[in-house]
Amino acid sequence: MLITITVCARDAEYWVKDCLSSLCAQDHRPLQIIAVDDGSNDSTLEQMQSFLPPQEDDIELLVFSQGRIGLSAGRNRAVNAAAGEWIAITDIDCRPDPHWISKMLSQLPGLDGENIVALTGRTVFDPGSTQISRLRSKSIEKKYAVRDKSVSLANGPCSMFRADMLRSIGGFSPDWFHAEDMEVSLRMIQNGGTILYVPEATVQHVAEEGLLRFLKKRYRDARAHFRIIKRYGLRGVKTSRNLMVKHDFISDGAVISLLLPILGLWLFAVKLLWPDYPTVAMFCMLVEILLLVVPWSRIRILWSAAIWLGTGRGIIDAILGRAGHR
Repeated sequence: MLITITVCARDAEYWVKDCLSSLCAQDHRPLQIIAVDDGSNDSTLEQMQSFLPPQEDDIELLVFSQGRIGLSAGRNRAVNAAAGEWIAITDIDCRPDPHWISKMLSQLPGLDGENIVALTGRTVFDPGSTQISRLRSKSIEKKYAVRDKSVSLANGPCSMFRADMLRSIGGFSPDWFHAEDMEVSLRMIQNGGTILYVPEATVQHVAEEGLLRFLKKRYRDARAHFRIIKRYGLRGVKTSRNLMVKHDFISDGAVISLLLPILGLWLFAVKLLWPDYPTVAMFCMLVEILLLVVPWSRIRILWSAAIWLGTGRGIIDAILGRAGHR
């Protein structure tokens, strides 16, 4: 069975070689690999074009280039060109293990009576050497630990879709610049499909380091998740058989988002007890106490703030009917 693996990238020249090498190292054959450059300003496209895959008859590498029109548009470009019965997706900062594809295929035909339209593996984040990278690694690990066999999200770094089903629902929505994997997964479920989680199919993700980068991603997560909730409901999505499939992979964000309101209520309560104490000084004192008592509090407070800012931006998007809202 021919499998197509797709990867899209922008300004990712340092990751291209390792990512494409890991895709070529898959133990499944035949294999088609499609790489799409999304208007990079660095040498990403040149790195893709100069990469030499193994000289084998049953492996093919195609490279496409487009303007800076986004990940979803890039994924669709690859989907339209794909020849495989199944289309796998990953990210340029990922290194799929050699058995990634074969482990997912081993789970077919899947659950009795279920229409399997996607399989998703497990992304393992490198803990790196910073507080941010360790926090991110632990957070993702905890999410995977509580996953069921049937899930509502085929994660972008480590999933595979049935090609005919993906095309029948129109592929990835180009209006969605973030959480496009969640949106397309929910549409597949609404159309009668089931997504299977295969924990043995692992993908290694480079360490996510840098506070600003981390906060920007959490901001985009919150903005996109508001769009998901507005369109598909707070709890989840109903299948064609009227069964509820709960939203997946948002548990830690929901908990962290409570931190800022709790801090505000704490400040309000303390202010009632000591009304003459300066508010700013009181707030600083409460934050200092929190920093001493709770590990990584500074990061978590900023994370909570990023979630609220992203949610606010999502509300504005909904009012203005932009960024995937309609």
